[in-house]
Amino acid sequence: MNDKLDKISIRFRELELEMSRPEVISEQKRFRELTRERSQLAPIVNAYEVLKKFRKELADTESLLKTERDPEMRDMLQNETAELREKIEKLDEKLLIMLIPKDPSSGKDVIMEIRAGTGGEEAALFAADLLRMYIRYADMKGWKIEYLSVSETGLGGYKEIVFSVRSPEAYDSLKFESGGHRVQRVPETEAGGRIHTSAVTVAVLPEAEEDEIEINPDELRIDVYRSSGHGGQSVNTTDSAVRITHLPTGMVVTCQDEKSQLKNKTKALRVLRARLLEKVNRERMEREAAMRKSQVGSGDRSERIRTYNFPQSRLTDHRIGLTLYSLEKIMEGDLDPVIDALKKNEIDEQLKRSDI
Repeated sequence: MNDKLDKISIRFRELELEMSRPEVISEQKRFRELTRERSQLAPIVNAYEVLKKFRKELADTESLLKTERDPEMRDMLQNETAELREKIEKLDEKLLIMLIPKDPSSGKDVIMEIRAGTGGEEAALFAADLLRMYIRYADMKGWKIEYLSVSETGLGGYKEIVFSVRSPEAYDSLKFESGGHRVQRVPETEAGGRIHTSAVTVAVLPEAEEDEIEINPDELRIDVYRSSGHGGQSVNTTDSAVRITHLPTGMVVTCQDEKSQLKNKTKALRVLRARLLEKVNRERMEREAAMRKSQVGSGDRSERIRTYNFPQSRLTDHRIGLTLYSLEKIMEGDLDPVIDALKKNEIDEQLKRSDI
């Protein structure tokens, strides 16, 4: 591990030198890549410097202990030695985790897509509940939310809603939410009190920079039309809604929430870039089959990852066998117990395969 830490320290100094060169500063894409790499290495380098300091202090203390004859001083040095060994052990464990290879999308903002699945209006209402859960979680973390595309139903639910979450921590926490979310509860419209099962799919897409995914304008078909609210009524008298079709992949993105056609087009392109980046990442993961098998779920939207049982106030995450009986708190945005457990499982799985 020390050899790897020494190499990281050397690379960190190289990055600082390279980032100070004027020609690198003027090249935005390159400078951004170096900044991201430096920010990922900085905590490791800082922790390693503290570890080396503790090791030196331990060596000095043990050296004094060998020659010290005063009983009181020996007791003090032995206590100091024990404290330093404990600190070194904890820091060794921390650095081992920090050396696990990062997800290529770590540190990125995300675009989240929530879509009602089986269950009709009840699924749409649960989509609204999930949206509220994620918004509250983001608020607790101080993350910024921006709505990109909204398709409402008449009863307060959502057929589909797309929004972005801006924070360096967003992807690392929210990536576990991709997949199928199943809800078991008695719908408000159910007079007989029967429990219904509905489903919602969630996709978490790392947001792509403009120069990260190049889109050829000739490969796009852009249609404009008048935006409409639920029920089909027109909410705008101009053709401001935008539908973009990416011809090579057949991906279709629509946006009609802004009154400006240009703003709708800009938002739609952001979603398209994120979906294309997800496609690239998915293909990469499929090529790296061993890595994919070790991850917590595949992120496939068809994969059922979680069940929300309201009568029992129970949440079950099927990927790691986690069951919590605090559904009300979780739906209010208290997602950390779930996400922290998923993060820990991911780290444990990676450490099993680690050659550090």
